[in-house]
Amino acid sequence: MAVRRFKPVTPGTRFRVGGDYSDVTTNIPEKSLITSIKKSGGRNNSGKMTMRYLGGGHKKSYRVIDFKRDKNDIPATVATIEYDPNRSARIALVNYADGEKRYIIAPEGLKVGMKIISGSVVPPEVGNSLPLKSIPLGSVIHNIELNPGQGASIARSAGTYAQLSARDGKYAIIKMPSGETRMILATCMATIGTVSNSEKANEVLGKAGRKRWLGRRPRVRGVAMNPVDHPMGGGEGRSSGGHPRSRKGLLAKGFKTRDKKKSSDRYIIERRKK
Repeated sequence: MAVRRFKPVTPGTRFRVGGDYSDVTTNIPEKSLITSIKKSGGRNNSGKMTMRYLGGGHKKSYRVIDFKRDKNDIPATVATIEYDPNRSARIALVNYADGEKRYIIAPEGLKVGMKIISGSVVPPEVGNSLPLKSIPLGSVIHNIELNPGQGASIARSAGTYAQLSARDGKYAIIKMPSGETRMILATCMATIGTVSNSEKANEVLGKAGRKRWLGRRPRVRGVAMNPVDHPMGGGEGRSSGGHPRSRKGLLAKGFKTRDKKKSSDRYIIERRKK
């Protein structure tokens, strides 16, 4: 996976940097693994806008991803590497030996034809999913469960990974993508390798319209509003007005919003770097 620059034939392509999709092998998803998505436009069930700056966007189908990797000791063959409009990483269609098909998050280096497997006594190779207690120390991992059987919730976006640092009793100590070090039960599953499409961070949309295609509406700065609309609004000229805060008045830019009595604090060994 690499990025490509575009010839500046239009204002929108002058600064655009996009993916080259050389790793994608098909543009037709598996029909049995797609479902429809209902768009909310940021509104709740009574039609009230609860999330600003959402709406529009290209119509897309959801690809059902296997985050649990619970088909243990059944080998699977990678059939395709595909683009997924719902996430930054690539996905892989795998065909299990018993005939079942599933989508997984594709790790870096996974190719069509390769074999993968899940289980507690499988080799720690790229794409294989194992409990943290069975993974060698120092391994680079992704798709990590926070609770056993819950399904992967950590290190799923493009180019991310965590590292298994140590084990302490029934817990494994993980260095998270954010820099935080925390304990996770050693019975939780994780997948070996780094998430694919690591060059995603280098892409540049090039124009506001591409952001609209992704379902994002323009975000208005608080200082550009009137006093009735935002705590930082109003003033003559380009005055910024007071401490940075949200529209609701909650302080921003450094004010910690995490609950001081959160129960999971005892599992965090070292906080993420500022």
